[in-house]
Amino acid sequence: MTPTAGASATSSPPDRPPASPAPADQLVWRRVEGIGRTPLHLMTARIGRRHYAPHAHEEYAIGVTVAGVETMVYRGERIRSGPGDLVIVEPGETHTGGPAGDDGFTYRVFYPSVELLAEGSRAVPHFRDAVLTDPQVSGALRAAHLALSAPGDPLEGESRLLWALAALVGRHAEAAARPVGPPGRGAHVARAVTARLADAVTDPPTLHDLAADLGMSRYQVLRAFREATGMTPYAWLAQHRVARARSLLDAGRRPAEAAALVGFADQAHLTRWFRRVMGVTPGAYRNGVQDGAVLLRRH
Repeated sequence: MTPTAGASATSSPPDRPPASPAPADQLVWRRVEGIGRTPLHLMTARIGRRHYAPHAHEEYAIGVTVAGVETMVYRGERIRSGPGDLVIVEPGETHTGGPAGDDGFTYRVFYPSVELLAEGSRAVPHFRDAVLTDPQVSGALRAAHLALSAPGDPLEGESRLLWALAALVGRHAEAAARPVGPPGRGAHVARAVTARLADAVTDPPTLHDLAADLGMSRYQVLRAFREATGMTPYAWLAQHRVARARSLLDAGRRPAEAAALVGFADQAHLTRWFRRVMGVTPGAYRNGVQDGAVLLRRH
């Protein structure tokens, strides 16, 4: 099977230095089937103005900054990445991101599952630092991204990716397993609240109900949850709904259907949150991953 380029809100892959000043945002999403049990998503983006709202991913986000400088808040610290730097965001970690200056930045990102990244390892990989400088691994990941994003031999893209991920884990991940979830003294509150919200995504409990379950006041729940996750319970629920809607769009559902199935009031409500988290509209994302789906093997 030959990888093909995906559709997006843009006309061409934006892997080139951004123009100045403040270039328009351009994002391309693709989906690769067959590398692991779950699809691997890829994103290529040139960000000129956008600053992402606080959000978290269910999978890792592993990016290579191609041009410009990105700034982000991660684990309570503001950090920057420049050309050639690797950026690692672990599952469940709330973060933001945006351009550090008027020229924007360009990057390529993989979203591998915990299972895929831990393949060949005895523990869930944990990265102490979010920004790493390793030209060899950075170059290998960028080459793998390019190979999976353009027509060519699928074995090349798969081989490059697995080698690069293994090198990244071997060189920079800690050996000890680390529970995936929000850190801090409010972690137990965040785990309880997120579990309850995830189980009732279309009919969520009130803040009063959540507080009663924990034997706390509503203000105590809000404070503890925000301390642990960097967002309110409602903001977490909205971005969790986006993640579920993304899976439905991957499967070919229309945006209006996805909005109803995950609990958004309507498609417009989904669109507002989807753009905040994913950078594109649900329709543009669906077109990209459907038209650009890559199947490496048949089982």
